[in-house]
Amino acid sequence: MPDQSSTIVQRLWNYCNVLRDDGVSYGDYVEQLTYLLFLKMADEQTKLLSKPSIIPKGLDWQSLLEKDGDALEVHYRHILESLGKEKGMLGVIFRKSQNKIQDPAKLRRLIELINAEIWVGLGVDVKSDIYEGLLEKNAQDIKSGAGQYFTPRHLIRAMVEVLRPEPGMKICDPACGTGGFFIAAHDFLSNHYKLDKEQKRFLKEKTFTGWEIVDSAARLSVMNLYLHGIGGNERPVTVDDSLISDPGDRFDMVLTNPPFGKKSSITIVNGEGKADRESLIYERQDFWATTSNKQLNFLQHVKTLLKINGKAAIVVPDNVLFEGGAGETVRRKLLHECDVHTLLRLPTGVFYAQGVKANVLFFDRKPASEKPWTEKLWIYDLRTNKHFTLKTNPLRYEDLQDFIRCYNPMNRFDRKETERFKAFSYDELMQRDKVSLDIFWLKDESLEDSENLPDPDLLARDIAENLESALEQFSSIHEDLAEK
Repeated sequence: MPDQSSTIVQRLWNYCNVLRDDGVSYGDYVEQLTYLLFLKMADEQTKLLSKPSIIPKGLDWQSLLEKDGDALEVHYRHILESLGKEKGMLGVIFRKSQNKIQDPAKLRRLIELINAEIWVGLGVDVKSDIYEGLLEKNAQDIKSGAGQYFTPRHLIRAMVEVLRPEPGMKICDPACGTGGFFIAAHDFLSNHYKLDKEQKRFLKEKTFTGWEIVDSAARLSVMNLYLHGIGGNERPVTVDDSLISDPGDRFDMVLTNPPFGKKSSITIVNGEGKADRESLIYERQDFWATTSNKQLNFLQHVKTLLKINGKAAIVVPDNVLFEGGAGETVRRKLLHECDVHTLLRLPTGVFYAQGVKANVLFFDRKPASEKPWTEKLWIYDLRTNKHFTLKTNPLRYEDLQDFIRCYNPMNRFDRKETERFKAFSYDELMQRDKVSLDIFWLKDESLEDSENLPDPDLLARDIAENLESALEQFSSIHEDLAEK
């Protein structure tokens, strides 16, 4: 991150620590920054770039600067409420917005901090680095739970790098969180191609389509895209449950990391006021299997969203690879109807949500055929004998270089096996119990060599993550039994 942006992030973040004494969480703080930054940049575009204002008069940045004390707090609440009723990008950013900074003096100080910078004068890279830096800091706060909306940037970059989006492609993320995949694809297209005027307009206005069920994550995503010059006044992100139905649109590429946790559920409150959770089962004609397993539903949904010959990369937890019942049905159908060509087994310790054992599944949708489309599944094992932690040994882009080389994005049909990269034929996969794709072949050195055990912190973390993963599976079994 450039020095300029890291300095501003630090300045803004330091002020967050002041507000925490008033009970303003990291997530609340980033939201308030989002509202105020948007108003400030809209004001600058009008004054410095002579663009027509998208903010109604009297609800703009200038009106905030003119107020102080209680009048400022009342007016700020009025702005949030009014802009939340607008259409397009404004409506998404300010939808259900609330003022969480109750002390007018502290609100005034935050406004002054933002007003001290000329944001339009900062480069796109600097602005987006500032915002992504704040999102990352928010994700690191375990209590906020924001980590589930934030996929590590280096992993996103590697996924985009191997799929190599091209100008004119329509790209979708049905669980877009804070918009990381869109930003990485946008950067790839901008840096790898000399785009003409039409291609630039398409990239800005028509390339990206996303869904996000959580209001706060959707607003952060839209703001992130806005800072990168994506979307204009239109909204590229719809706030809704993308699994509810087939939207009808088809895309050239789907890049996604659906939320962790196996179950889709809704909370029902009975007449006595007692809350109960009920599993949500999506009845869809385009799905191979009906299940309350959210991950399997997202996998089926991604297949639906793809055009014929469209490419997908989806992060899935281990249970999607080995679970029986609906899981086996989905794997059989996926291997037959799509070319499921690559699986990246991810190490633990790379996600902010703890206890997650995940993988990236790469596949292409194909036309109907009696013959299975998958010939070989290539598996890259980045998990065995790999130890990462979020703070002391985070996953770096360099750690994914060997995977990118083995994937061979320029011609994935010309691949070579290595110690960590092996191919398994369709017939081999079909012979496995429940068509399990949970395949390992490397020896775990920590089990073999008791003289050279990993650092105690690593061992403790691994044990904790395994226990959390097991508890989640037990909870899931308990829910299933309670429903029967």
